[in-house]
Amino acid sequence: MEEDGEFRRWDELIPDALGLIFSHLPLQEILTVVPRVCKAWNRAVTGPYCWQEIDIELWSNRCHQSDHLDRMLQMLILRSSGSLRKLSVTGLQNDSIFSFIAQHAGSLKTLKVPRSSLSNSGVVNVAEKLSSLTFLDLSYCCKLGPEAIQAIGKHCKALIEFSRNMHPLDVASVDSHDDEAYAIASTMPRLKRLEIAYHRVSTEGVLKILSSCIFLEFLELRGCWDVQLDNKFFKEKFPDMKVLGPRVIGFYDMINDWEDCCSDYFSDGSDYLAWEFLEDGEMGEFYEDEFEHGWDDNFYADSVNIDMEPHIWPPSP
Repeated sequence: MEEDGEFRRWDELIPDALGLIFSHLPLQEILTVVPRVCKAWNRAVTGPYCWQEIDIELWSNRCHQSDHLDRMLQMLILRSSGSLRKLSVTGLQNDSIFSFIAQHAGSLKTLKVPRSSLSNSGVVNVAEKLSSLTFLDLSYCCKLGPEAIQAIGKHCKALIEFSRNMHPLDVASVDSHDDEAYAIASTMPRLKRLEIAYHRVSTEGVLKILSSCIFLEFLELRGCWDVQLDNKFFKEKFPDMKVLGPRVIGFYDMINDWEDCCSDYFSDGSDYLAWEFLEDGEMGEFYEDEFEHGWDDNFYADSVNIDMEPHIWPPSP
């Protein structure tokens, strides 16, 4: 059969097919192992085929130098050559890198930048360039407020999923988030999914969202202590909507009530489980387990990426 030509060599696959295959590999292997196999594979990973979806959230959680993170993002986004559809990264430390992302967001549909130090002005200035977004995650971005949210809602008319969860410790000194609720209600009427866990939002603020966002299918209100709406209200007024909260389901409660709780609330693919709300130390231990076999210090130095100077590669976090 091989003599009849029914088997093709891997290096003879077209670049977009190779890119689709390589996109399922860990970032470390795509950047260091794959390019060394052959010239065809090197062309595939240095071209746009592997970078239509960029997910470096796990890596960026452990990268403690913002300039290294910025250079990594710039390199990967430039490789996408304008075809970037999804970007997941955490801990952006400045507005300039967010502006860089927006400059190359013509095809971007999904953007996740939780735990980032973005400013209202930084988001307002580039919101118009993010008009293709359908999903946006600005969770735990403590410097942002209603101005940024309103700008996003004004320019991102295709937005149907918005995550704006907060950590309980980050909102301890906040009096009210109703201004954010009003911004959501007034500018994001097409939302189907909204997550605002641990917001200091009032019952009035939630009712404003419910009356304006008539297409909502899922609403997360965990930890929104000031919301005086019970399950009976939602079942009567919004029987087709899934609502999580305001009561917080603790980790052990979630285990004990797993069948009842998860079948109702977590079967829809929500990414937010109990460990998302642990204090930083415990969260760090969780990620340490995930990185038990971490990248060594020379990970980037040995990269075979011949089109990039070695000094721009950030060291392993």
